[in-house]
Amino acid sequence: MSKPRRLVLPEAGFTPAAVDAVLDGPVRLALPTGWRKRVAASARAVARIVSDGLPVYGINTGFGKLAQRSIAREALAELQRNLILSHCVGVGEPLPDRVVRLVLALKIASLARGHSGVRIATVEALRALLGADALPVIPSQGSVGASGDLAPLAHLTAAMMALGEIRLAGRPVAASVALRRIGLEPVVLGAKEGLAMINGTQVSTALALDGLRQLRAVFAAAVVAGAMSVDAAAASDTPFDDRLQRLRGHRGQRDVAACYRALLAGSPIRESHRTDDIRVQDPYSLRCQPQVMGACLEQLRHAAGVLAVEANAITDNPIVFADRGEALSGGNFHAEPVALAADQLAIAMAEVGALSERRVALLIDSSLSGLPPFLVPDAGLHSGFMIAHVTAAALASENKSLAHPASIDSLPTSANQEDHVSMATFAARRLQPLAANLRRIVAIELLAAAQGIDLRRPLQTAPALRPARALVRRCASFYARDRLFSPDIEAVAALIQDHAFVPFVGTLFD
Repeated sequence: MSKPRRLVLPEAGFTPAAVDAVLDGPVRLALPTGWRKRVAASARAVARIVSDGLPVYGINTGFGKLAQRSIAREALAELQRNLILSHCVGVGEPLPDRVVRLVLALKIASLARGHSGVRIATVEALRALLGADALPVIPSQGSVGASGDLAPLAHLTAAMMALGEIRLAGRPVAASVALRRIGLEPVVLGAKEGLAMINGTQVSTALALDGLRQLRAVFAAAVVAGAMSVDAAAASDTPFDDRLQRLRGHRGQRDVAACYRALLAGSPIRESHRTDDIRVQDPYSLRCQPQVMGACLEQLRHAAGVLAVEANAITDNPIVFADRGEALSGGNFHAEPVALAADQLAIAMAEVGALSERRVALLIDSSLSGLPPFLVPDAGLHSGFMIAHVTAAALASENKSLAHPASIDSLPTSANQEDHVSMATFAARRLQPLAANLRRIVAIELLAAAQGIDLRRPLQTAPALRPARALVRRCASFYARDRLFSPDIEAVAALIQDHAFVPFVGTLFD
């Protein structure tokens, strides 16, 4: 395991770079100056509420539909413990380590804002877990995204209490054993602390941010693949002219078109058919790339803005205002912004995959591309890319189902007290399989486009695309005869996952 790097969280909170740092590996989180003072003041406000005996939700009452039940002062610690135990009902595969790191970091930052009523020791316990890369085992299913990610955050909290499991050096061990190994005493929750731990959108937000990062990498690869397909099909670069994009006015469309122009500039293949080409227009999957990919880029940018706000939000309930000694009940835990952002990402990425699959279909069709059938020199004896396209079609179809909006569904919970929920956790979680499918669709297109470019020899592709073709060829040789092709697809998909094509698109995500 790599040594945790120190990450200083600025006063303004998480930036995209800070999110990436947490997702990349172990970190020790340094919080902004003054956080202890704010947290202590918030904890004192809760103590005064307890001392005064006035009923305040979640501090000295039951939860959900049981909010009208008052709890005796001597039972408040038991109330918080029982809350965590009763909410540890998550099921399914554990969340990935990188996501759990981000959940911990987001929860620490939220509590440190001083509006949750927890003690300094509780925040420090979370920092100790993150700094030791001691990652609670959190089942991935069981949250409806309101009121907060209750079940998954309960499993996180239980680990602090020496219940459940914690992953150390990538292996799950009993939480009690893990805490002992890192020298951390089990946490005994005080008034309000259990509720503060589980009320929040940190799991949904972490999953969505992780999905966003994966989708940026594959979006960049899809732009490169689309440009390579233009050259492979000996298509026109006229549709990328900025005069066309300016008249439409959408920023994403203009930015993507500029990227295609830069990638295709100076292509000898393009110059070879600039005159005397009987084709007047190319198919939409080539010609309309700025319009489709630009619209998808705008969805990515919008979702990134929403998630940046949510990463630094107070999503607890009730929220403590120490300066006034108040705890106000509200609905900041409702993860509708995350759900809608995740749905936007899913729909946009399904479209990116649909367009990529259509370009693969075009390249293997000799009547459209002018290339040998199925991109293999001796077609008939060899099937070439015939069934690779079938795989792309299968994955594109899967992604259309995965892109069905989760946010439009709601099932009432807690005996109808919580009568509208966001389903944000699933909306964000399904971005991972969607991204995995999309990586493989685009990998197939990159392989097909590289094959088409090679079949145009002695003409070469554009200078900016030659390194991209070389990346593909580093993983997979020219397809001269039928061979096991799945390893090639997976190798190029791994390149995409490693952000290998992001440098080709410049500042597209800025």
